[in-house]
Amino acid sequence: MVAICLSLMILFINNPVTDKIQKVMKFELIQLPYESGALAPVISQQTIELHHGKHLKGYVDKLNDLIPGTRFENMDLEDIVKQSDGAIFNNAGQILNHNLYFTQFSPNGSKVPVGGLKQAIESQWGSLDKFKEEFEKEGVALFGSGWVWLARDKDGKLSITKEANGSNPVTKDLVPLLGFDVWEHAYYLDYQNRRADHLKKNYGIS
Repeated sequence: MVAICLSLMILFINNPVTDKIQKVMKFELIQLPYESGALAPVISQQTIELHHGKHLKGYVDKLNDLIPGTRFENMDLEDIVKQSDGAIFNNAGQILNHNLYFTQFSPNGSKVPVGGLKQAIESQWGSLDKFKEEFEKEGVALFGSGWVWLARDKDGKLSITKEANGSNPVTKDLVPLLGFDVWEHAYYLDYQNRRADHLKKNYGIS
């Protein structure tokens, strides 16, 4: 079972997502913080290499083609997502989503939330199991392609938000903490159309 890198999630609790993932006009493909096969068998090496090296790279290359000469060319990634639409929004949103997605995993991290995050989850949903149940339900129920996120507002209240296609909770002034990718390219090689199995295996929902 792949563990979520909870230190990253706690960092997001204390700091805005505007840690400036990229501050230059030319965006770059992020480096994985683990080997491409480190999450197997939960996420196979083939899936990681396709998802990261092909899909995410495609979004990065496309955004770099789209922004020169526009008002977005010197913006950081989050501001582009908040202020753009159309193709620029779609590609910038997917870069932001995937940067957070790939860096939330660790082959050796804690499998349960701790500290303030654990307390906040229990306060909002009553128990970790209740949160897991709701998170899985929302992920399975999201129609088509998109993302399900655990997010917090400016007052620290947690919520589960569903985002279509390449959108991200930052468009609602929320801070994303934990993301579930329901685009089929995230799981089809390993789980075919079994989205629920993908969610359970990756996040320890059941």
